[in-house]
Amino acid sequence: MIFHACAVFLPRCGVRFRLRTIEYAALNLPCLVAKILAHTTENHFARGYKSFPCCLEFSARIPSDFNAASAMSTINTLHISENVSLASFTTLGVGGPARFFTTALDESHIAEALSFARTRSLPFFTLGGGSNLVVADAGFPGLVLKIEIPGIRPLDADGRVAVGAGVEWDAFVQYCVSRDLAGVEALSGIPGTVGGAPVQNIGAYGQEAGETITAIRAWDTQSDKIVELSRAECAFEYRSSIFNTSRAGRYIILQTEFMLQPHGRPRVKYAELRKRFAEGANPSLAEIRGAVMDLRKSKGMIVSNDDSDSRSAGSFFRNPVISRDEFAAMEQKARDRGTIASSETIPCFDTPEGDVKLAAAWLIEHSGFFKGYEHGRAGISTKHALALVNRSGAAASEIVSLMKLIEERVLALFGVALSTEPIFIGFEISEIS
Repeated sequence: MIFHACAVFLPRCGVRFRLRTIEYAALNLPCLVAKILAHTTENHFARGYKSFPCCLEFSARIPSDFNAASAMSTINTLHISENVSLASFTTLGVGGPARFFTTALDESHIAEALSFARTRSLPFFTLGGGSNLVVADAGFPGLVLKIEIPGIRPLDADGRVAVGAGVEWDAFVQYCVSRDLAGVEALSGIPGTVGGAPVQNIGAYGQEAGETITAIRAWDTQSDKIVELSRAECAFEYRSSIFNTSRAGRYIILQTEFMLQPHGRPRVKYAELRKRFAEGANPSLAEIRGAVMDLRKSKGMIVSNDDSDSRSAGSFFRNPVISRDEFAAMEQKARDRGTIASSETIPCFDTPEGDVKLAAAWLIEHSGFFKGYEHGRAGISTKHALALVNRSGAAASEIVSLMKLIEERVLALFGVALSTEPIFIGFEISEIS
């Protein structure tokens, strides 16, 4: 028998195992000592749970009438919890409870979870690492499905790798760097999961996830089947994809496939990163990763209990992209109003499409919102003007209030509408628009 277990409950022994990679959790162990050696292996039940070669070693008082087949029938049963606080599942740390909450450890749990929600006419939301999420104070009135599908699997020797949606993003980056696979090293330190990376096409220091993603395996909630989406079908653009625009909410990402470069050299394109290395230097992937981690830490962008600035949802606002004509008109109006000096220029970057990308952090700071700005229990990071932070027990409403204040001021002074990066759940449209 091949034993692909995600959760096992031995009712007569009072034990529940959750198997993820080489981790385990065992509850209620008055008479059982367990050791997880692997999560997928051959197991023989001829003696009824007394023999688990290569997988489980334990001693227990097992009733003589214990029915192994009956116990095995519970392996794929979904465990649903009620009224689970969502704040602790987000890096921002705000928000109320989910009416129902469950965890998907493999693909079979997705159909079960959706069936549970649909039979009760409940909305559902899929949760990854919670690093790009703002939950309303009222919580979410439906089912929250946390994706924890594990696994990093090389597909060939040419750099193709398939990664489960529940794998932590930075663990994947570390995996690649340690194996000399280039393509994601500048994305080091970004919180969240691999399943969340394609949604907003995460990017930093000159790289974007969409550059190396070749395919997405996802559950299509319209057709109720698993589909494979190519890079072209994902329509990756700056901080966007079909998963957060035209088909938002339709797909549940299960696995992402990447094409990396074995023994490839890093591309040091970002000016802030280039300054870390001498002219003509040829840094390794590990050195790029180290430099990026240092930069992110200096901006409060590495999640840490010791850094209150890291209680955020990362960069809260996107860098606006406008046409060259719009930029020239905006800059001239800013001079006419005295917002900037006659000799001053507004920092910007050219895009490959011929447009102009503005620095949202500069716009925010020149609208009167300095680093360390406080708004009730919410505020702006002392290290990075793009990050809104939870100073001490902030409510989601305080975060949203500060967001609106910043948007209104930037629009009034510069005529630029900022757009937000985080996903908002549990809010009425009128509350966040």
